[in-house]
Amino acid sequence: MYIRGRTLILGLILTIVVSSAATFGALQLTGTGLTLPTSDGVNDPQFSKLLDTYKTLKQEYYQDVKNDQLLNGAIDGMVKSLDDPYSTYMDQTEASSFHENISSSFEGIGATIREEEGKIVIDAPIKGSPAEKAGLKPNDKILSVDGKSLEGMKVGEAVTHIRGKKDTKAQLVIDRPGTGELTVTVTRDTIPVETVYAEMMEGGLGKIQITKFSESTYDEFKKAFDDLKGQGMKGLVIDLRQNPGGLLDVTTEIGNLLLPEGEPILQVESRNGEKKVYRSSGGKPGVPIVALIDGGSASAAEILAGALKESGGYQLIGQKTFGKGTVQTAKDFTDGSNIKFTIAKWLTPDGNWIHKKGIEPDIAVELPKYADLPYIDPEKKLEPEQFSNEIKAVQSMLTALGYQPGREDGYFDAQTKEAVLAFQKMESIPANGVVEGKTTRRMMELLQDKIQKNDTQLEKAQATLRKMLP
Repeated sequence: MYIRGRTLILGLILTIVVSSAATFGALQLTGTGLTLPTSDGVNDPQFSKLLDTYKTLKQEYYQDVKNDQLLNGAIDGMVKSLDDPYSTYMDQTEASSFHENISSSFEGIGATIREEEGKIVIDAPIKGSPAEKAGLKPNDKILSVDGKSLEGMKVGEAVTHIRGKKDTKAQLVIDRPGTGELTVTVTRDTIPVETVYAEMMEGGLGKIQITKFSESTYDEFKKAFDDLKGQGMKGLVIDLRQNPGGLLDVTTEIGNLLLPEGEPILQVESRNGEKKVYRSSGGKPGVPIVALIDGGSASAAEILAGALKESGGYQLIGQKTFGKGTVQTAKDFTDGSNIKFTIAKWLTPDGNWIHKKGIEPDIAVELPKYADLPYIDPEKKLEPEQFSNEIKAVQSMLTALGYQPGREDGYFDAQTKEAVLAFQKMESIPANGVVEGKTTRRMMELLQDKIQKNDTQLEKAQATLRKMLP
């Protein structure tokens, strides 16, 4: 969860960065050394090693090194020493991508990512994006892009490799928990900034899905909410599944619409233990509400879920949330780079810190097992006598779609081929008993349709709301 527009004094090193366009390059390396001003808790001897190292490398390294190279490395090292996956230094390109993700559209595959133990991990594919259509899932580890390993990269650096111009292809090698390595080809596209999707369901029940909390989300949510009420909405499902979070102020604005006046939305606890309570200015939704959550609901999504549960008395349905209970802000530098770093932890209205714990649903509901089947690369050819995790997934898909492969252990035998032939004939695809191209894509399309039609969590939310209606 991110706070925008906040000005903080970070101490001596950031004073240096902000006050000089070239930073260390603006300081003279002649004479006996460099002198730095002091600030709270920082004195010259503590920084002499840093500056001596800079001076030594500038003057004695066997090749010429640029000031920016040393400076960026120093700042990056400082941030990494915090051992906090949510704090990072971003150069100009990475910072630009970071701001785009918050405020505007961009061209790429359409997925939010994070760094975890030296790996680049997908938080969630954006709704309707090429990443979602290609079957990428939360917690997929991206090992490489177009043959370039992402091992040890920061998020911002990885983004520069994953993004690209519209209609270009990105070949990803991913490691999926419980499945292993898969190769996925994704065609990049323009990713829209739309973050709210609304629909009126049967019986006067409305549903609003929030995919993340960006600058436009409050306006999108309010419009969707007002439109549904204008259509006679009697109850509302707020879908926070696979929502990785976003901006704090946007989250509290939505909380203001949904919670009674004076009720706490969250508490933010600073490093010295002081707590600031964010309270609702007085929302009057006028209809009963339930919310859907799962393991991809994180950060700001968990803030709203916690507020709905503890201050609004609304029920949460689905699976336990991710568990991210810290607050980040970003500091922009004059050269276009920035640092994003953790400044506080947030607590639920009742004072619970859910970090690495998550929020438990009031009503636990699992999705059907076939909802967790892995993506199959359409460009990969699967045929008889092969054995692989992809074939195992194909066999499970065929079973879910009503065909009979006879086994689901990953061995492509004669009965599996017969099931593939039957599927191809039914879908008017040239029947050859091989899974690739159109066969693979159609199989995944039909499975996705089946998942949407058998959304057990949404069904439970609807049933719960109906019991609340007069």
